Amino acid sequence: MDLYDVFTGSRLDVITEEVLSGDEEHGEEVKEEEVNRDLPTKEAFVVVSERTETRELSSTSQRFSTDTNDSLRFEAYVPSSDEEGTPSPDSSVDEHDDVFEEHKESENKVNNIRTKLEEKVVEMENFAGHLEEIFLTVEENFGRQEQHLEQHCNDVLQTLSHRHDDRAAALAEEKKRKLEALYTQLLGCGRTLDASKDLIETAQELYRTEDKRLFLQAVMPTMKRIEEFAKEKPDLTLVTSLEFDMPLADLSDVKTMMDSINIVPAPSAPVINPQVSNSATRTSLRVCWSLFSDDSVEYYELYYRPVLEDTPAADSTKGPDVSNVKVKETHCSVGELLPNVQYEFWVTATNTTGISPASEKAVYVTVPSPPVIRQRECSSCPEAALIRWESGNTNPVDSYTVELSETGTDGQSGVTESIVAVPTCESLIQLQSGRQYLIYVRAVNIGGPSDRSEAFTVSTTGTIFHLLQDTAHPCLSISEDGFSMFYGDEELPLSAMTFDDNTFARCVAVLGDLIPVRGRHYWEVELDEDTEYRIGVAYEDTQRNSYLGGTNTSWCMRHVLTPSRHKYEFLHSGWSPDIRITVNPVRIGLSLNYERGILSFFNVELEQHLHTFYCSFLHYVHPCFALDNPGALTVHNGVAAPEYVHLV
Repeated sequence: MDLYDVFTGSRLDVITEEVLSGDEEHGEEVKEEEVNRDLPTKEAFVVVSERTETRELSSTSQRFSTDTNDSLRFEAYVPSSDEEGTPSPDSSVDEHDDVFEEHKESENKVNNIRTKLEEKVVEMENFAGHLEEIFLTVEENFGRQEQHLEQHCNDVLQTLSHRHDDRAAALAEEKKRKLEALYTQLLGCGRTLDASKDLIETAQELYRTEDKRLFLQAVMPTMKRIEEFAKEKPDLTLVTSLEFDMPLADLSDVKTMMDSINIVPAPSAPVINPQVSNSATRTSLRVCWSLFSDDSVEYYELYYRPVLEDTPAADSTKGPDVSNVKVKETHCSVGELLPNVQYEFWVTATNTTGISPASEKAVYVTVPSPPVIRQRECSSCPEAALIRWESGNTNPVDSYTVELSETGTDGQSGVTESIVAVPTCESLIQLQSGRQYLIYVRAVNIGGPSDRSEAFTVSTTGTIFHLLQDTAHPCLSISEDGFSMFYGDEELPLSAMTFDDNTFARCVAVLGDLIPVRGRHYWEVELDEDTEYRIGVAYEDTQRNSYLGGTNTSWCMRHVLTPSRHKYEFLHSGWSPDIRITVNPVRIGLSLNYERGILSFFNVELEQHLHTFYCSFLHYVHPCFALDNPGALTVHNGVAAPEYVHLV
C-alpha cells in the first residue's frame, strides 16, 4: 500500500494478536482479531497492539516506515520510561511531521531511482538496437557465405560433368576406330575364305572330270593358283588392341576448386551513398554505403578528411591528414568534426582474403553554425518586423528558417511559428500589433538545420529603426545604440572628410532605416531649444549634395535661431507655409500614414498639432535628421502613437 493512499483517508487493516497466558495446567489460548481503524491524514501512523500475559501487562507499539520502493513495513517501537499511556498533542504532531519528512525523502529517492532506471532503459534500448544491427549484419554475411558456397559447389559439379562428357566422347571415338579396324580385318578374312573355298571347289571339279585332255589343260593353272595361295600367309593377329587406353584424369583444377571452397574471394569496391537530408549535426555526420555484389565482408574501413578550398576533392595526394575508422555495418556516425565544413569520404571492404579497391569519394557537409542577428539593422512597426542577420559560415548554406514565439506578460513563450526556405539573410515577417515576440534564426543545408541563434526581442507597440551610419555626414557621430547623433563644435578640415555616393555632403544629415511597410509609423525626436535642425522624411535616392526640404524628394520641419525669435519652417521643394509656433517644442512627434498620404508633426509635451504634409508617397521613405549647428539629437522609437495623433 502506498503512503499516499493512507494520507487520503483509506482504511488500513491491522491484525493484532492477543495472547492470554494462564497457568501451566490450563495451557495457552490464542485469539486473533481483525481490527479496522480509520487513520486521519493528520494523525501519527502508530498502531498499538496489546499483549496480555498472566502476571504482567506490557504494551508495545508499531510504527510505519517507508522504503525506497514505496512499500510499508512494521518496526517495533518501545516507548521510553517517561512516556505515558496517552501521547501528548505535541508528540503526535512531531511524529506526524517525521512521517511526512520520511515520505518526502522517500519520494525523492523514488524519483532519483526512476530517473536512473529510465536512463538505464534508454541505454539498454540503444544497446539492443546495436545488437540488432550486428545480428542483421552477421545474418546477411552468413547468407552471402551460404550462397557463395552453393555457387562454388555448383561450379565444381559442372566442371566434373564437363570432364565426364569429354571422357565419354573420347571413349566413344576410340571404340568407333577399333570397331572399324576389326570390321576391315573381318572383311579381309572373308575374302580369303572365299578364295580358299573357290580353289577347293575348282580342285574337286577337276578331280571328278573324266576327260583327260581337259584335266591336263586345267591342272597346271589350278596347281599354280594353289601354290600361290599357299604362299600367302594370312595375318591372324588383331589389327587393334582389345584394351582401351585409360589415362589418369587430370583433376588438379577440380582439386584446386575444391580447396578454394574455404577461401573467400576478396570483396569488390563498395559504393558510398550520397548524403541524405538531416543526416548531420554541427560536429557529426552519418555516412552510408552499400555493396552491389554477394561478397563476404569482415569489416569496413571508412576514410575521411576535410575539403579545403584550394585542394580539389579528387586530389588524394594533397590536403590535410586522413582519418579512418573501422566498422562492421554499412553505415557509420563520425564525430568530432567542424561545423559547416565539407568532408570527403571513401570506404574499403576487408575479409580474410584481402582488401577491396576503394570506393568513389563522396562529399558530406556538417550543419552550419547558428546565424548572428544584426540588431542594428533590424527594424519593426506595429504590423511587421524586418530581421537581418549574417550567416557566420564560410561555406554557403541552402536556406534559412526564422522561428518566432510570442511572449506573454509572465515572460513565458507561446507557440512557435516557423518561416522556412528563406533564401537571403533577411526576412520581412507579418506580426500582430501590441505584442512582443522572440525571434530566432537557423541556417539550413543538406545536413540539417543549425542550432538557434541568440534570441532577438521584437515589440510591435510602435515603430523601431536605427540611424544608418553609411549615410551620415562625416561631421556626425552616431551612438552605439544607433538612436542618437552628435555634431561637435570642432570643424573638421575638408581634407579629413571622406565622402562616398551614399553620404550627405552638403547637409550635416543622416537617414533612418525605416521598415518598408505601408501603414502607420510614429516616432519622436528630442532636441535642445538652441539646436538648429531639420527632421522629417525623404526618399532613399534623395540628393546627397542638397539640403533636406530643398527638393521634391524630402519633407521636413526646420528650426532656425534668429536674433528676435525661434523660426520654424515646414519645407518641401524649398517652400514653406507661414506658420508661427509660440512654444518651442523640445520633443517632437512625427506620424507617417502611407494609406492617407500624410506626414504630421506634434509637440509631444503640449499634445499640440504643428503641421501636416499631404502627399501620395510613390516610394518608401526614410526618416531624415540634420543638425545645422553643433548639438545633439535623440530618436525615441518603439512608443505607441498617442490618441491625439489619430485625430488629425
